[in-house]
Amino acid sequence: MSTSIITKPKIEIATELLNEIKSQIHEQGQVVLHFILRNSSNFESAIRIWPTSYLYDNQSSHTSELVHAENITMFPVWQVVEPMSTNYFTLIFSGLPKSCLSFDFVEDCKGSPGAWSLKNIKRNESDVYFLKIA
Repeated sequence: MSTSIITKPKIEIATELLNEIKSQIHEQGQVVLHFILRNSSNFESAIRIWPTSYLYDNQSSHTSELVHAENITMFPVWQVVEPMSTNYFTLIFSGLPKSCLSFDFVEDCKGSPGAWSLKNIKRNESDVYFLKIA
């Protein structure tokens, strides 16, 4: 599976909900990663996120911890992904330092195969990112 950043996603979110999320992000200094996962095979697959998933600041030794996961199960529970379906999930991390220009997303699976990682994500003003897993 490959992961890529989506620069101009086509997502419709209710205006009220979007404004509420934006205000919470700015108040709490959180980083939000929205994922789109497409299972393009004819077979079921399964996903989960490890609580040991982090954002690593490339300009310092700072590590942001996962504080919330939405629409994805946490290790050890697996979530079924139906054949030919698209799943959406969100990960929220503690804030990055203001000096951070880019960061890495790394799922530390304690040596288990299939960990997700994405290197050198360029920081933006909103700290909200859209990522596609294919």
